[in-house]
Amino acid sequence: MRLLCIGLLFAFAGCHDHEHEGFDTFQACFDDHTMEENLPFQEAVVVCCLDHPIDGKKEACGVTAPECVTYLTANLTSSGTTTEVEAACDEYISQKGM
Repeated sequence: MRLLCIGLLFAFAGCHDHEHEGFDTFQACFDDHTMEENLPFQEAVVVCCLDHPIDGKKEACGVTAPECVTYLTANLTSSGTTTEVEAACDEYISQKGM
């Protein structure tokens, strides 16, 4: 019985949500998610904005869609169009509010 309890303890400990990896720049986070994980543009932006501290900041992408667009324009060199950036920021704000 004791072995079962210890096994369950380790199982639950493994399921605990650890802090997400931080990145020095938004570009580094974006590159990691698009090049290593093959996420599409919008999903990579949302994941980086929601889940990863950037340069030590938890909400680096801002609290509004316009702030996000401004942030991405200054901190992301990618093939994303203005429409894609705006859509990604809208999705980020939408998911942030959940």
